[in-house]
Amino acid sequence: MDRDRLHALLDAVRDGRVAPEAALEQLARAPYADTGDSRIDVHRALRQGLPEVIYGAAKTPRQIVAAVRALLAHGQQALVTRVASEAAEQVLAELPGGEYVSEARLLCFGPPPPLSGGLGTVLVVCAGTADLPVAREAHEVARRFGNKVELLADVGVAGLHRLLDKLELLRSARVLIVVAGMEGALPSVVAGLVAAPVIAVPTSIGYGAAFGGVTALLAMLNSCAPNVGVVNIDNGFGAAALATLINRA
Repeated sequence: MDRDRLHALLDAVRDGRVAPEAALEQLARAPYADTGDSRIDVHRALRQGLPEVIYGAAKTPRQIVAAVRALLAHGQQALVTRVASEAAEQVLAELPGGEYVSEARLLCFGPPPPLSGGLGTVLVVCAGTADLPVAREAHEVARRFGNKVELLADVGVAGLHRLLDKLELLRSARVLIVVAGMEGALPSVVAGLVAAPVIAVPTSIGYGAAFGGVTALLAMLNSCAPNVGVVNIDNGFGAAALATLINRA
């Protein structure tokens, strides 16, 4: 259940196309669907503007299938993050209507919502090719949340001319998601060039002193640019969700 579906239901009751008892029955099935292992929050889109997204890394294919079916049964698209290819194959064997975006490790069921009028572009900026899985997750989730999304890849600070060559694209975005590992400097550089919110995403890419992304995380938290906010290490999904809400405001 989301705001559009609730409005449509209330309009149908008002116009006499749906009996109040039938509408009450639809609402009575909310606010969650119990699959046995999970309680899927089917009213999250109504409360927060974004549907529940399933974290797939620690779930079995059977658990993922049950969660996806619950979301689809309530008229919602279903996204599952951090799904290994082997698990994705098993899930798609049970639910063949889905799509697996391998580089993003994302399973998608149901069409994305139409682009909402009046919104700007979410631009995902990726420091290096090794950071692409996280950037692709952010890109695909943001697209599936109804945003116009573009990806600018391999523009890390070791070759700053690659970034400056795309200055017009950077400045045209309404919100930017900047993904980087190693020393995590790229979000500060980008933020100094644009008049838009920058969501920084540290990745776990880097040699020993990168400490699995902690170095990049701390660098981004200590950014001198005031328009930088930071999500957790490798959290492309969280960045996409936050960018969507900013882009709607």
